[in-house]
Amino acid sequence: MSQPIEVIGGIDTHTDLHQAAVIDTIGRHLATEAFPTTPTGYRDLLEWLHSHGQVLVVGMEGTGSFGAELSRYLHTNQITVIEVDRPDRRARRAAGKSDPIDAYAAATAVLAGRATGTPKHRDGAVEAIRGLRVVRASAVKARTQTINQIKSLIITAPAAVREALRSLTTTELVRRLAASRPGTDLAAPATAVKLALKRLAKHYRHLSEEIAEADADLRVLITRTVNPLVLWRSSMRPAPRRSWLGGRVRSRSGCGIRTRCVVGGCCRSR
Repeated sequence: MSQPIEVIGGIDTHTDLHQAAVIDTIGRHLATEAFPTTPTGYRDLLEWLHSHGQVLVVGMEGTGSFGAELSRYLHTNQITVIEVDRPDRRARRAAGKSDPIDAYAAATAVLAGRATGTPKHRDGAVEAIRGLRVVRASAVKARTQTINQIKSLIITAPAAVREALRSLTTTELVRRLAASRPGTDLAAPATAVKLALKRLAKHYRHLSEEIAEADADLRVLITRTVNPLVLWRSSMRPAPRRSWLGGRVRSRSGCGIRTRCVVGGCCRSR
């Protein structure tokens, strides 16, 4: 009985359909097919890959976006996935742009050694922290925009409104505006401004509550999974420093080089 040939897969990922391709170890194009981005589609894609031979590795675009779930699925099924940054430009110039070309290009990039990156598995507690931080970051950004809008309205408000509010701190300003009674004459500019400021202040408070809830959730996860020194170094604030969620920072460890840590405290401080 003959041994199955060794093949390399390539996948061009999209929102609704993933385009897969298979080449052999000398680069010959064997087949290409599209699969839906559903659990059934992932299973069919894997079976299709195996039907062409022994799968050595799969090159994939968008392992951190459109292909995140498929990358997890293949990893769970003991398929090595290599992250491909972009389709091969030479192939694009020679044959144009299409999903099959991009899928073949992903496989060819792995075979040629141009793509060697290992994607993150995007599971576990660190991935959970990233997801919660999206909510927190969105709320923080919206709250900043809200307080800026409040201060802009105060600058252009009638003098009586402006003078009563311009010297207040942010905390006192939000408290006073949220408890204010603007009046009922909406045709009067002062009343309309007061009403707008009151609603913005309430929105600011709501966003602050969202941030506090996200902080509480993050604190639970961080305390369970991250070196406690990270919490101490950041004054126990659950808003993490970029170093332990994948940001590039200048290391203060003995190595003295740039590093990209998954969690903080991986190097001992001097």
